[in-house]
Amino acid sequence: MRALAVGFLASWTEAKTGAAHLPPASLEVPIMRRPFAAAAAGLVLVAGAGAAACSSSSSPPHTSHGAAAQAPAAPAPADTNPPGDIPDTQVFVPWSPPGGGFTVKVPEGWSRTAQGRATVFTDKFNSVRVERVHATTAPTVNSVRAHDIPAIRAASQHFSLVKVTTVQRSGGRAVLAEYHADSRPNQVTGKRVSLDVQRYAFYKAGKGEVVLTLSGAVGADNVDPWRTVTNSFQWA
Repeated sequence: MRALAVGFLASWTEAKTGAAHLPPASLEVPIMRRPFAAAAAGLVLVAGAGAAACSSSSSPPHTSHGAAAQAPAAPAPADTNPPGDIPDTQVFVPWSPPGGGFTVKVPEGWSRTAQGRATVFTDKFNSVRVERVHATTAPTVNSVRAHDIPAIRAASQHFSLVKVTTVQRSGGRAVLAEYHADSRPNQVTGKRVSLDVQRYAFYKAGKGEVVLTLSGAVGADNVDPWRTVTNSFQWA
């Protein structure tokens, strides 16, 4: 390009003056710098646009109105005790029927109701039922299976027998029947819950039979409280 420019100026000068004459060096600068300056400016604009595009594509997206995404809520802590568990701090107090004859410890503070010849202590899904039964012979595994279980089945909903065995407690030998059955309907909601039930039949000649029936919601851990009650039974 520079050679063409110089040649053009030399020809123009020769035509005007009749002699070949090269232009001074200062005349070459405008011819050379203007195209390169324009090209450089173009490169700057292109580079600036590319940088802006890169900056725009790399910037993190944001939600509308500037609102940040909310983190999921943490799950609620699980209950430390399932419904129906008798707390370890539960106090037990001795109780005897009006006519005497025996003593058994029952949970303090539970509501007490009379159901025929039985006295029932209840709290939520738990209950301790104490009943004196007229009998002249000691109950056995076979007699409980043959006579008591059919009556219990007939009076229960969703009855399911687990086992009938003989166990030893502090107050003497007892026939233990374990089974599942539904609770009585809730007085407010009418709903029932499935219960674990343990029925202990104690007997002493001349005093008859005493039946302790302990029940609680299926899944509740009441092994220790129930053992406290059954081991506390004593003939007077």
